[in-house]
Amino acid sequence: MTARPEETVRKDPTPNEITEMVANTPPSGKKRSLGLLAIVACLGSFLFGYDTGVIAGALPFMHMPGEAGGLHLTAFEEGLVGGLLAIGAAIGAIVGGRMSDRWGRRHNITMLAIVFIIGTIGCSVAPNIWVLYPFRIILGFAVGGASATVPVFLAESAPKRLRGPLVAIDQFMIVFGQLVAYSMNAWISTHNGGPQVETTDGHMSWDDAQPIIDSLTITSGNGEAWRLMLVLATIPAVALWIGIRMMPESSRWYAANYHYPEAIGALKRLRDDEKDNVEKEIQQMVEINRQEAEEEKWTLRQAWNTKWTKKILIIGIILGCFDQLTGINTAMYYLPKVLHAVGFGSADAISLNVLTGLAACIGAGVGLWVVATFLRRHVGMYQELGITIALSTLALVFLFGVQPYEQADGTLSSDIPTIVPWLVLVLVAIFVFIKQSGTVVWIYMGELFPAKIRGIGNGLAVGCLWIMNAIVTAVFPPMIENLGGAITYGIFAAINLVAFIFYWKVVPETKIYTLEEIEARLEKKYS
Repeated sequence: MTARPEETVRKDPTPNEITEMVANTPPSGKKRSLGLLAIVACLGSFLFGYDTGVIAGALPFMHMPGEAGGLHLTAFEEGLVGGLLAIGAAIGAIVGGRMSDRWGRRHNITMLAIVFIIGTIGCSVAPNIWVLYPFRIILGFAVGGASATVPVFLAESAPKRLRGPLVAIDQFMIVFGQLVAYSMNAWISTHNGGPQVETTDGHMSWDDAQPIIDSLTITSGNGEAWRLMLVLATIPAVALWIGIRMMPESSRWYAANYHYPEAIGALKRLRDDEKDNVEKEIQQMVEINRQEAEEEKWTLRQAWNTKWTKKILIIGIILGCFDQLTGINTAMYYLPKVLHAVGFGSADAISLNVLTGLAACIGAGVGLWVVATFLRRHVGMYQELGITIALSTLALVFLFGVQPYEQADGTLSSDIPTIVPWLVLVLVAIFVFIKQSGTVVWIYMGELFPAKIRGIGNGLAVGCLWIMNAIVTAVFPPMIENLGGAITYGIFAAINLVAFIFYWKVVPETKIYTLEEIEARLEKKYS
């Protein structure tokens, strides 16, 4: 059972008292390996990825009319389905982080597993769009809460020698969750024949039915496939709820709340007696508590009213917004829609989405090496410049390879070059690879803010990141429908060019300095 902060009795033990506590305190339960803890905790990140990726394959089925099992979405409603999850995630990241500080990391992940289950089932059985909306927000709350809690739980539970790899695995699991979502979407779509309707005259693909849908008498259909895609997320959610209850609470959370005996008991469940020094770790936790007790914690108003911290807050917020303005979620959520618009059938578009998921996974793996090798600014510049080139090329393909073949009814003529749809797919895969291999914004979030505003600064920047995620997710479908692919991707390319200049001219370097050195340099630079 998680201890509560108000039960604290001893806040500043001496070294001798710590030695005695370590000697006399047994493990609080059965030994658990760090590998098992990472697998269980990263189910939260896997769910983060699955729930943000699965919608890409579900949306084509949701577009089908109610008689065929869909929700008959408009472009505006389609944007809200994705955007409301991001709104919920922004709330979850902020509220979930505070809940984690108050009640504990493991306790918070346990509660989030239940929220994942409720949100997933609610979305899966929603009879109409108005029931779906609130459950998308609930599911988003779990996604945001997981994004704020799981990395902290891993970092606090791991010894120094394994902290970096464990946190990196967390980020990889998000992308892997998206790949699994795309793969399941493809399997379900293939076994349902793709989006189609069953008329009184037999089966007709949804692509063929759209121009004459008003004249059809629809008797049944396979539009219910989207519900199966969504409900599969309950499996890892239940596994997370069961597994996390078998893990110890974060020893550093216990120590931060002055529960040193509980911290020792939890630490002994995870540490190797031959490789790890529990007493030394506890001594370090006590010393950190002493240092933090002497440091002044600022409110957001204080930070905003101080010249140098205000500039850092603005840089952090802009970095968070630019991370979403890369347009990555236009690929994560809507690629089947884009591929269908350039000539692929809906079923093929859903299946081909797996290739971009694979590109994202490979990119995330390469990114582990990239961020360890190069300076933070240079990684950000590589990402933004690469994305600018990829999206500019994609805009040109739409301008010269797609738009000349568009007909009055919105369909493409049959003489469109066969290479064009495949070229779009390749360019999107390159775009996704560059984004995932150059993601550095989350590292900046942990390094940029000075100690006195690290909590509120990180929360504000991540909250703005999720809000921008919601905006981009909501406006992309109307943009692609009303402006066309050339203008839409041209706009995103221009934004990424501005982001490249921002990394080049404004963003400070943080990799080669300690956190204390970063704080001192930024105060001197921006005061």
